[in-house]
Amino acid sequence: MPAIGIIGGGFTGAAIAWNLAREGGRAARIIVVEPRERVGGGLAYSSRDPAFRINVPAAKMSLDPDDIEDFARWVETAGAVDDDAAARLDDGRVFPQRSVFGRYVAERLSPFLDNGVVEHRRASAIGARRTPTGFRIAVDDGTTVDVDRLVLAVSHPPPQPPERLRAAFASHAKFVADTTAPGALDVVHPDDRVLVVGTGLTGADVIASLDRRGHRGPITAIARRGLRSKGHAPFAQEQTGDFTTKPATTTLQLLKRIRAEVAAAEARGLTWHPVLDAVRTQGAAIWAALPLADRRRIVRHLRAYWDVHRFRIAPQVEAALDRRIAAGGLDLFAASIAGAALHDDVFEVALRRRHTSEVVLHHFDGVLVATGPAHGAILETAPLLADLARQGLVQADPAGLGIATDEQGRAIGADGTPVDTLFIGGPLARGTFGELMGLPEVAAYAKRIAEALSP
Repeated sequence: MPAIGIIGGGFTGAAIAWNLAREGGRAARIIVVEPRERVGGGLAYSSRDPAFRINVPAAKMSLDPDDIEDFARWVETAGAVDDDAAARLDDGRVFPQRSVFGRYVAERLSPFLDNGVVEHRRASAIGARRTPTGFRIAVDDGTTVDVDRLVLAVSHPPPQPPERLRAAFASHAKFVADTTAPGALDVVHPDDRVLVVGTGLTGADVIASLDRRGHRGPITAIARRGLRSKGHAPFAQEQTGDFTTKPATTTLQLLKRIRAEVAAAEARGLTWHPVLDAVRTQGAAIWAALPLADRRRIVRHLRAYWDVHRFRIAPQVEAALDRRIAAGGLDLFAASIAGAALHDDVFEVALRRRHTSEVVLHHFDGVLVATGPAHGAILETAPLLADLARQGLVQADPAGLGIATDEQGRAIGADGTPVDTLFIGGPLARGTFGELMGLPEVAAYAKRIAEALSP
């Protein structure tokens, strides 16, 4: 019986294992190497912070890409938000806490763990070596796991703090380099003056969490472009726009078409939301039509704008930010860090606002880095992947978004050829496939990888 090893038991790893188990039964050993107690949560859906919510309605999230309402039904059947009044909006949409979605994935996978079709190896993979028949995974308990095929489902490396901040503050307890770590915000006192570096989804979550905890000190939130994550459409709208018939072959063509579609939608009384939804749905075809130079141009110049429109914050989180801004307790703007120094436990940070030469010195009691995962640097920051790169089995994708793969999701080695027994799961493959960060796309890709792995 062939053995399939999956390193990483977050949503991607759990979804691949679930698809393999329900389709292949006992045709293969399915081994998930994951240090957390529960498979299915990962970094994104393990947090117990009540302020952290899924950022799309429950009716649009599912483990099963062919049954998009599976999670929403489970929420009602399990009574998963019965004790969370804030989860339900007046219009009927439900935005549960993120840990609820992690519990749902774990419960869907549970029968296969119970009957042994899926094995959970509760440990961390620290290395992997190619063997004549597949791979030998080294785990941190000193043992090894031999598999015929290997899937890398590790997709959320830690953020990379700005170098000036890291050099000046790394040793201080109130310099939080990774706000996603459990208990990371516990060091912040209610009246602390706080700098949040990052204004996207992670930054919004951090501010909402501080607000829920009763923090009342001033918050300054900055990013290079100062773009805040957008909210959801004010009313339901069907996707609009065709971007795959004669797809754009340059960044400028694509941008002009999107802007024209938004203008046309607004003329019909719609918002920009259904246009961007169409771009997301058609993302793989749009990306495939663009040459590498234009893919890189999008990553370098337009990715930040795409992210804040594509990854919308939950209404509950949006309300928390709006409330802080209205009360004068949150200042959010575009700036770069010109300098940093620590004096008597006070963080001195020199900020240069965008499009100006003026540098202003600010004083803070804590600095929180909320820039999100540094996917582009994952081969340097993840020891397992760095090890595989040294062996010539993986390489960075040329667009700078993760790991290079072929159209089947197989890793492309240093020699430019696919490694038949090594697959890249989840967002790390988006350099090849384009839109591969939203959960519906990740779920569909997980099913595709499972089909390629099936004996």
